[in-house]
Amino acid sequence: MDSVLIIGGTRFIGRATVEEFREHGYDVTICNRGNHANPFADDPGVAHVAGDRRDRDDLEAVRERVDPDAVIDCVAYFPEDVREATDVFADCDAYVYVSSGASYGVERVPKREDETPLCECTDEQATTEGAATYGPRKAEGDRAVFAAAERGVRAMSVRPTVVYGPHDYTERFDYWIDRVDTHDRVAVPGDGLSLWQLVYVEDVASALRVVAESGTAGEAYNVGDDHVPTLGEWVDLLAEACDTTVERVDVSERELSRAGLESTAFPLYRPSPHVLSTAKLRSLGWSSTPHEAALAATVDEHRESERTGRDEGPDRADETALLASLDE
Repeated sequence: MDSVLIIGGTRFIGRATVEEFREHGYDVTICNRGNHANPFADDPGVAHVAGDRRDRDDLEAVRERVDPDAVIDCVAYFPEDVREATDVFADCDAYVYVSSGASYGVERVPKREDETPLCECTDEQATTEGAATYGPRKAEGDRAVFAAAERGVRAMSVRPTVVYGPHDYTERFDYWIDRVDTHDRVAVPGDGLSLWQLVYVEDVASALRVVAESGTAGEAYNVGDDHVPTLGEWVDLLAEACDTTVERVDVSERELSRAGLESTAFPLYRPSPHVLSTAKLRSLGWSSTPHEAALAATVDEHRESERTGRDEGPDRADETALLASLDE
């Protein structure tokens, strides 16, 4: 394969994926509506074609113009998106769908691609945007990939858990960087023991490339960091990355409730563990980036950006009141 079409390609996962394929010698074309600034506008190795991925005529026009060897689909949010794309690009050497660890329908530790059941998805959920339908929609997209493979399309799925890293517009991880980098005392919900596997954005990008090159049609591949720290341990890792010291105050649900707060108000808190097995992806030769390197790059970009993540969690005044109440 020499050329890749990346549907999306300008914001977070897509941006890192463009960089990954460029670093490995691919000719890259990005396709999107142009609603966001193109960070590759000055890179002659990255072409841009305008198109609405939800418009089949646009997709067919892009196929005729670009004739890609591989397609990486970063912005397929509805099952119909996947069905249309796997049909339009059926003759490509590879189609890789960015799914999600949220597609799993039961709580298992760890969640495995070929064992853990996926979410069910009703017709209404399949066409309804929102957080409540996200997992079901992604799961139904996976099923569309499997169906395409049965028709002879080399279609595959990559399931990231929560993604962090440079240019993360969700600001979930920025909340914790800002807290650690700005304050000397930080409240961590759930006694600091919340276990939610994360994955560095560059590792998602490398997974997409590895699966496009070496994956098996009709297969899904989990991607997540090799080491899975608790939320409290993430705070400690961030303190090291920020070259600072911080007092981590692990707070129980009862202590939070006394201050009128809930654990779920804090970003990246999860009441039950969420861990994905990555053995299947590793069998293709993929590996994750050590946390020291991943966090160094993430903190550097955070400091250069205007993101704080402060709107993603409790107000600092409320957190301060909580911490003061624990000292009484």
